[in-house]
Amino acid sequence: MVEAVPNFSEGRDPEFPARVAALYEEAGCEVLDTNLDPDHHRSVVTAIGSPGAVERGSVAAAELALRSIDLRGHSGVHPRVGALDVLPFVPLHRIGMDEVAALARRAGARISALGIPVRFYGEASAPPGRPLARLRRRGRAGDEAGWADLPGLDSGGRPLHLSRHPAAGAVCVGARGVLLAWNVDVAGITLDAVREIAGELRERGGGFRGLRALGLRLPQQDRLQISMNLEDPATTDPRAVHRAIGERVRGRGGRVLGTEVIGMCPDPIGTSTAARELGIREWSANRSLSRRLARHLAARGAIRRPRYL
Repeated sequence: MVEAVPNFSEGRDPEFPARVAALYEEAGCEVLDTNLDPDHHRSVVTAIGSPGAVERGSVAAAELALRSIDLRGHSGVHPRVGALDVLPFVPLHRIGMDEVAALARRAGARISALGIPVRFYGEASAPPGRPLARLRRRGRAGDEAGWADLPGLDSGGRPLHLSRHPAAGAVCVGARGVLLAWNVDVAGITLDAVREIAGELRERGGGFRGLRALGLRLPQQDRLQISMNLEDPATTDPRAVHRAIGERVRGRGGRVLGTEVIGMCPDPIGTSTAARELGIREWSANRSLSRRLARHLAARGAIRRPRYL
């Protein structure tokens, strides 16, 4: 059992994630969650299924993004390099990371055949371990170094010598473990202060291991936000991160308003107690990844307890 969590640079058309979800379901997957944000101009879909089903659904979703999204008119607060911006695959049950990395490379080759350049990260890159953040920085700066994994192919299978598709950009395809994508809303401080806090907390700034953090203003929703990915929530406690945010925000005279989780909740925050402590909005037991995986397996007659990375 594999999870796919495609991130698309489309957050203002409510029909778009529904169309993506339908493609995954047609491929034989179960869609666990969809998320849409107009300020990030981003949508995220979480789907689980067999390796073949997840691969089919992901390639179909990439084709939909190619037809539907034009980055030349795109504006949003979230960093991006492509229409289908990021496509991670995650091993969940009775499959190893090596197999999922091979799945990511197969899916990447098929997406490249659509004419979209593909860049691999995480355990799918060669050598394994290329950080997604490095691809993002190079994509924003126009630095082509390290951007030669799959150049994109034309309809005849010939390489397209482009760093990006003119409308669809490039796709970052990866294999990784379960992470936590979350946003903490704050008030009563300035955007500069929010950015300072994000800089202090992220790993590159000497903060928490595996934490990527940005300080953002969401103009349409009129709020300030610390937007984060925590790469290994089983090792770095999300509650410790949240407490550190609260201390720094209150120390500057502000307050924490609440937490938004994008996609599913990993085990460290998959309980109602943790949800209350973090102030997670719209939490329910259905947001727990392990519970939904167990339910999915039980419905298909699986007896063994699910395990995931």
